Amino acid sequence: MEITQFLHPFIAISLALFIAARAYKRKSLSLSGAVSGFVVMAIHIFVGYRFGAMLLAFFFSSSKLTKMGEERKRKVDPEFKEGGQRNWIQVLCNSGISTVLVITVWKLTEGRDKCLNSKDSTLITSLIGGVIGHYSCCNGDTWSSELGILSDDQPRLITTFKPVRRGTNGGVTKAGLLAAAAAGSIIGLSFVLVGLLTARCDSDIALKQLLVIPISTLAGLFGSLIDSLLGATLQFTGFCSVRNKIVGKPGPTVKKISGLSILDNNAVNFVSILLTTVATSFACLYIF
Repeated sequence: MEITQFLHPFIAISLALFIAARAYKRKSLSLSGAVSGFVVMAIHIFVGYRFGAMLLAFFFSSSKLTKMGEERKRKVDPEFKEGGQRNWIQVLCNSGISTVLVITVWKLTEGRDKCLNSKDSTLITSLIGGVIGHYSCCNGDTWSSELGILSDDQPRLITTFKPVRRGTNGGVTKAGLLAAAAAGSIIGLSFVLVGLLTARCDSDIALKQLLVIPISTLAGLFGSLIDSLLGATLQFTGFCSVRNKIVGKPGPTVKKISGLSILDNNAVNFVSILLTTVATSFACLYIF
């Protein structure tokens, strides 16, 4: 066996272990989140550096933004956690679908990096497109939430466009929507740049990979809008007169603002990611 066959899994495991341990130390991940995050990162990096790049672009950028303006977020965000600390449930909600997809890609390609090219393989193209959509949605939703809540824009409920309090599920701002689009573009850019170095394909096919950037930009925006729509309709938001803040559960001192108590925040994230993954998968089949 060649040394590169030993080197690649070593790099994947070492890098994933270092990042997970660092995230746990900085309280970006809980202990369960760090363990599950290590497994997820190691799989992504091992299967392909492009997949690892998208995951890490999402993780580092979202972790950084989550810690911005913590004191202000503490007052208005019902899901606020110190340092944005994510547990294993949140890690899997944000990476479970993509992990299944990248493992499937690995099995079908036998470890070879493939470009987006439906003429070569519609299945591989759709799977890779799904992963792109997955992380564009994750990043778009996080950037939109973390930057939107800090902006001076007045949030408006996506279903009625009426002004709502900051932290209301389904509340959108112009700044938040622009942030979602920008976040999606970061995912596409990471895929394209790393792909230029690692994936081998004909020059015309390689050039066409640049279309991933506008696709991921739209996927980030689409995912954020779907998340907001689900949050406004299927996730409860109320205002507690005792705590004087937005809350996510009904109670005797809570006045309902919007939504039904059907999905919690993790479920909303999972459904929006799933829908964006499927939509982007079909888009890549059509475009590539």
